[in-house]
Amino acid sequence: MKNSLLFFLLLLTAGAFSQNVNIPDANFKAYLVDNIEINTNGDSEIQVSEASSFNSTMYANSLSISDLTGIEAFTALTLLKCNDNQLTSLDVSQNISLTSLNCNVNQLTSLNLNQNIALISLNCNENQITSLDLSQNMALEDLSCGSNQLTSLDVSQNTALYVLWCPENQLSCLNVSNGNNINFWQMYASDNPDLSCIEVDDENWATTNWGDDSPISYSEDCNNDCSTSTVGITEITSSKTRIQILDMLGRETSFQSNTPLIYVYDDGSTEKVYRVSF
Repeated sequence: MKNSLLFFLLLLTAGAFSQNVNIPDANFKAYLVDNIEINTNGDSEIQVSEASSFNSTMYANSLSISDLTGIEAFTALTLLKCNDNQLTSLDVSQNISLTSLNCNVNQLTSLNLNQNIALISLNCNENQITSLDLSQNMALEDLSCGSNQLTSLDVSQNTALYVLWCPENQLSCLNVSNGNNINFWQMYASDNPDLSCIEVDDENWATTNWGDDSPISYSEDCNNDCSTSTVGITEITSSKTRIQILDMLGRETSFQSNTPLIYVYDDGSTEKVYRVSF
């Protein structure tokens, strides 16, 4: 009886380690199986253990891939390039080690980055993305999202951001007041015909330094849907409970005066807070 039980447990353990990743797209699966850095045992499947241990760059450009299901198993993946494919949606929220994502020239309408707190660089040009939630991507430094269908973009919580490229969208609302404007290397938001005002840290500084890049006005309060003042009013009147306090790098901390903080609420919303103590 004991021997039978031991044998059964060994079978369960072996099955857990040999579980295969579900990869329905034939082109994506062929790329992974042919990659000896990923398919380390050389068989015709990708095991969960192989996927979770891969901690390098995945180059999957121009392979006619329409579905990246299976990418969620690559939890240690650091850089993903999947440009020039046929993707319509992409969820990399489980790729928590991801620091760089390039998904240009696809047909994306949605992009989920809700858990990617390590993400530093995002390039998603030439897609059909209508909304982009970057509120959890506190480490983001470089954002390129030109030639999409974005109507609103708020990067005010992305305090590390110093490159923003968002031309040729449908923006009517853009909030760039992240406290880091003076360190920007590039800020380009041209060819957004409905965009008349960009919210910034300092109106005079932005007009002087960015005025030639975009023939629109700059303000410290554009008073539109993604303005800091408007968002603040909405949050104050809503019913929610604070569940966490983060510093500007996304690390959990306790309340500190004279320090910029991020309050996280139980409805998934966040709020930038700065309390002055004299």
